[in-house]
Order: sequence, then C-alpha cells, then structure tokens
Amino acid sequence: MMLKKLKAQLVMAVAAVSVVGFTVNASAAQKEATPTISFKSTALAQGVYMLEGVGGFAGGNMMVTVGEQGVVMVDNSMAPFLDTLKATLGQLTNKPVDFLINTHIHGDHTGNNAAIGAGHTHIIGHQNLRTQMLEKGVPGTDGPVKASSAILPMLTYTNQMALHLNQRDMQLVHVPHAHTDGDSVIYLPAQNIIHAGDVFFNGWYPYIDLASGGSAKGYLAGQKAIYAMANDSTKIIPGHGPLATRADLKKAIVMLEAGIQQVQAMIDKGLTEDAVVAKNPLAKYHDTWSWAFITTEKMTRTLYKSLKGDAGVVAAEHGH
Repeated sequence: MMLKKLKAQLVMAVAAVSVVGFTVNASAAQKEATPTISFKSTALAQGVYMLEGVGGFAGGNMMVTVGEQGVVMVDNSMAPFLDTLKATLGQLTNKPVDFLINTHIHGDHTGNNAAIGAGHTHIIGHQNLRTQMLEKGVPGTDGPVKASSAILPMLTYTNQMALHLNQRDMQLVHVPHAHTDGDSVIYLPAQNIIHAGDVFFNGWYPYIDLASGGSAKGYLAGQKAIYAMANDSTKIIPGHGPLATRADLKKAIVMLEAGIQQVQAMIDKGLTEDAVVAKNPLAKYHDTWSWAFITTEKMTRTLYKSLKGDAGVVAAEHGH
C-alpha cells in the first residue's frame, strides 16, 4: 500500500511540475507542492535518521547523523522546500551541518547545496560529480545552473573515502557508471545502515541517467555491490521509496538482471529498439514496477540504448 501511495503522489507531482532528471520547475513546485510537503524523520540508530518527503514529491531520501562532534547530512532535497527541511533538522539538532554528502548530481538531491554550502558546511562528493558540475552546471529549476563555490563539493574522492565522527565510521564507496558516473554509496558498518542514493529505487523501475554516465550493467553491478555490503538486518535507505531491506534490494536486482538478459537477447537477434518495445520483454514487471517517470516502455528503451552503447564500446575496443 505504501508503494502505491508513493507512486500516486509521484503521478500527481509529475503532472503538476516539469521533471528533467528529477528537477522540478520552481514556480510550479512553489504553488502546488509547498503547502502540503513535510519531512518525516525516522530514527534508524542512536543519532542516525532517515528523512523522507511526505505529501508529494520532495526529492530524494536523506540521512542525517548527529552527535557531539558535529552533524553529517546525506543529500538535501530541493530549493522550494528549504524552510521545511531546516525546520525538520531543527527538531533533530541545534547544530549546523558540518559535512554535506552528495550521492550524485541531480537537483532533487543537491537542490539546497547553495543554501547549506554557503556557510559553515563542507560539501563532499565523488570527483566525477564535481567535474560534471563544473563542465555542465548543476541541473536546476530553470535549466543548468552555473556551479559556484557554494554548490561545488570541496572534498572529493575517487574510489573510497571515510569519515570518522561522533564515534561512527562512515564509508563512501564509488559505484562506477551506475545511476550516473559520480554515484556514492554511504555505509555505516557498526550501525548496519546503507544510503544507496539513486542506485536503488525501492519497488520502482530505476532511473538510469545515460546522459550523465549511467549504464544498465553498471547500475546492476552497483546494486550487487550494495547487496554484498548488506546482511539480512541491514537498513537500506533508497534514493526513492520506503526504507528497505536486503530482500527488497534482491527483488530489484532480479528484475533488472532479467530485463537486461531479455533485452540483450533481442539485440543479439538484430531487433531494432521499436521492435524490442513492441515485444514488451518487461511485461511481467509492469504492474509492480512501472511508475509515472519511468514507465515500462521507458525502462525498455533505456535498457536497449545502454546495452547497444556497451556493445559499441566493446566493438571499438576490439578494433571492429
């Protein structure tokens, strides 16, 4: 029931606002969404909270850890909801955010970088995320926004990074070419909590941003890497959807792996993209996984484009 309700909210959100890579139109969001949006905080461990939008589309799920040594926040929603977000944070701590981690570049996860990063806060992200911000700008409410020092991560890494704060070890792990080419997964081993960013949409077809360096096979590999970190007791915060378990992630892996295999088999037979769509290889997943932004057709086309692109890269590498 919760997934159906969330999907229904997103249908209304997509109808009410313009979504480009999960970035909403500011004026529409201000008029349509602000009066009803709130953020629900759920304690996952001592001093560790999941924040999720309630009442409509409020961006990606967030994580906040608080303690004597400071505050760490993972992702930060969108600009129209800054005041609501600040009020929710004020219920958890009276301290400013010391470190703000961006799981990836999209505006529904980085929309308040400027407001939060302009002061005391140190922004952290993968090096590819910073590079994309500098070269392409940040997806904003009215198109790409030129990256300022307040928006950019000032601390970057390539493969792994660790934070040791409030007697908690927090590991940042890069999963290459998954949702984008700059994805970070955040793992708290002692608390057995993972923030997966948009490498996991719990119960929905995933958004694989091919234009930002994402790929179907990379996404699947990223999910399998998260699965290997987890156990049956792990609390997994997905980029979108309700708090998840390892079993929930397994369902997503099974669905995506089957979809990749089926579409690849059709590509191997020489079928065109439209012909693959017509055969509807993801039909069995439609009722459960399809939603307003990533329909079964769009998921199929994404898989086709990504797998054909992978084949082109392999051919080029082998001189064919």
